[in-house]
Amino acid sequence: MIFLISFLTMQFLLCQAAASPAPASDLYDKIKALEIFLEDKKNHEKYCPDLEWEQPNIGIYREKLESQLPAECPVPKEEGKQ
Repeated sequence: MIFLISFLTMQFLLCQAAASPAPASDLYDKIKALEIFLEDKKNHEKYCPDLEWEQPNIGIYREKLESQLPAECPVPKEEGKQ
C-alpha cells in the first residue's frame, strides 16, 4: 500500500515538474521528503508503535530533509534512519 501511494505521488510530482518550470533540485527535494515521510511512518509502526508521536506534515520534511522520528524510537541503522 505504501509503495502504491509512493508510486502515485511520484508520478504526480513528475507530471507537475513537466508542467511547470520548477528546477530539478526542487523535484528532488519533494521526492526525497516524501521518501523520508513514508519511511518514518513505516518505521514508527514497526519499531515504536507504543510511542505517542504525531507525524509532522510533509512541509516539515521538505524543509529539513531528515527523519522526524523522536530519538526514543529505536530504528536499527540498516533500516536507514534518515
